[in-house]
Amino acid sequence: MDATTVSDLWDRVTGTQPDPPMWIVAAAGVAALLAVVHGPTWRMARNVVTIAHEGGHALVAIVTGRQLDGIRLHSDTSGVTVSRGKPHGPGMIFTALAGYVTPPLLGLGCAWLLSAGRITLMLWTAIVLLAAMLIMIRNVYGVVSVVGTGAIIFAVSWLGDAKVQAGFAYLGAFFLLLAGARPVVELQQKRARRQARDSDADQLARLTMVPGLAWVACFGVVALLALFFGVQLMIPESAALPQLSDLPGY
Repeated sequence: MDATTVSDLWDRVTGTQPDPPMWIVAAAGVAALLAVVHGPTWRMARNVVTIAHEGGHALVAIVTGRQLDGIRLHSDTSGVTVSRGKPHGPGMIFTALAGYVTPPLLGLGCAWLLSAGRITLMLWTAIVLLAAMLIMIRNVYGVVSVVGTGAIIFAVSWLGDAKVQAGFAYLGAFFLLLAGARPVVELQQKRARRQARDSDADQLARLTMVPGLAWVACFGVVALLALFFGVQLMIPESAALPQLSDLPGY
């Protein structure tokens, strides 16, 4: 690959794209909402949330100095990230905290890139993150899930036209933002039935002496705030309501 080709690729990935038509943004939001609330679709789409969840655990484990042993993703959309280090202290606390807050925060980051017109960059950032995560996957289903997700994103970013890329990117961002809250609700439902004694919230309760319900509430607040600000970012300026000063007579 010569220097010109590399330069062209760099410009393609990092360049800006115009805001898509409002109907694409709206359609992406509706499709993402349906994917979250429709049970059969959610059971399949939840794999994306699990990838982000376990990736969050893994990234924070590495950042805080823990030794990452590997990640496993399962066909029931559960997952586990194994790291070694002190069984207590800030590193373990932040690692346990990262899982449920990563999907909505990742969605917020995607919304920020989209608001800046970096649609292709958002898609390629997702590919890079998946490729980095793939190194630590330790089971076949996990490899298939991560490679399959990355292949779909690459195909859209490389072969899709501007509208297809925009629709897919906004769908992904809306889905991460909307899907951030449902696992939190499901977690508390399992805790109420005493079916999640080793959940992230209960691990945090043992590590910090703060009740597990408080940690579930923390996960929920992060998800709702990310959703609120993310949606604000993704509404095109052309669709914003007129200001009072713009109305006749003012």
